[in-house]
This record gives sequence, structure tokens and C-alpha cells, in this order.
Amino acid sequence: MNKVYSYLDDFFSLFFPALCPACQKNLFKNELVICTDCIYHLPYTNFHLEKDNRVARQLWGRIPFSVAGSFLYFHKGSRVQNLLHQFKYNNKPEIGVKLGEMYGHILHHAAAYQDVDLIIPVPLHASKLKVRGYNQSQHFAKGLSNAMGIPLFSGVLNQRLSTTTQTKKSRFSRYENMKDIFEVADPQAIAGKHVLLVDDVITTGATIEACSIKILEIPDTRISIATIAFTD
Repeated sequence: MNKVYSYLDDFFSLFFPALCPACQKNLFKNELVICTDCIYHLPYTNFHLEKDNRVARQLWGRIPFSVAGSFLYFHKGSRVQNLLHQFKYNNKPEIGVKLGEMYGHILHHAAAYQDVDLIIPVPLHASKLKVRGYNQSQHFAKGLSNAMGIPLFSGVLNQRLSTTTQTKKSRFSRYENMKDIFEVADPQAIAGKHVLLVDDVITTGATIEACSIKILEIPDTRISIATIAFTD
């Protein structure tokens, strides 16, 4: 029976090959989700090596945080943009899990992330969740959790109001659009904890700021930030 499944797998791989979401080239049989060439050539930030990095500088003076970083640089027309588009809009949650596991293996050995207690993804409003089918930040968080051995708390932070698109808004408009739309559903779960707040892309930081403000209202909490990409 195993041989039959193996033959069928080879047949479908021949006529319907899996494609790398970053470059759209065929994946080899031993490649999972992202091809080896793209993994090698992705623009890694290495922000985990310096506490004073560009994500951290963007958030200075806005929220108190322990450490902040992003895995990849985002440029228009790049492999990273292709990855994120496939992940966010083409029903490819496995991309987020893969990127989370890749980044998680790095952060697991980074000194600044050693005392993180739990991981919380930036939530998605129910109306957007219904359309998209899943919260992309949660799948990235799942990958981080798998690799770092840190529990994922996905129901602690909620988005109680829907928002208009952020894409063409200024930094101030983005903040005003996000202010007071999040709430902590279970304060006891995070009281006294070091929370790793996770999102897909950081641009102005308005979403991260709004979520962090609510989390930091809970006594003795600390915040660190991790995102897939940073808009360069």
C-alpha cells in the first residue's frame, strides 16, 4: 500500500508539481514549502543580533518594550512580497508556519528572547477572519511556538472593532484608525508575564503599538516584538 501511495505521489508531482511561493519554480521532492534557493537568498535582517535595530528605533518613545525585531526585509516586487501575498491572500497558511519555525530556531538561541513566557499573535476581526479563513499572524506565531517551545495564547487578545484598510494612511492616521480597537479578554493569563507579540509586517508600527498599549495595562507585563517582515 505504501508503494501505491508513493507512485501516486510521484505521478502528481510530475504533472502537478508544487511551486515555491517565493519564486514560482518547482519544488524538489525533499523541499518543503519554500525552495532551497529562496531560503538561501531571502533578505534576512539579523536584527536579533542588535538590540538597537531599525524596528526598535521605530518604536522608541511609543511603547516600553524589551526587544523588537523582524525576520526579513520587505521590498516591492521581491521574493518576500511574493511569499506574503501567497500567505495572506491565497490560502497558504503553511508559509507562515514555515517562516515562524525558521525565525523561531534563530530566536531560540538569542539571549534577549530567553525569558519570554508566551506568544500572542495580533488578532484579526471576525469579519476579516470570515473572509480570509485564517489569521496569518496566528500561523506565524504557531511556527515560532513550535521552534521555541513557548506556548501560544491565541484567544487572549481580541480585536473588538473592524478597521478600514491601512495601506495608504499616514502614520498618524494609522494610529487613530487602530486606537482602542483591541481588548485583553483574559488578563489573568498574561499578568506578570513576558509576552512576545507577533505580527506579519511592520510598517509604521501602529498596530503593534495599539496592541502593546492594551497588554501593558495588565500588571507586571512586559512586551517583546517579532514580525515576519520590516518595510525597508
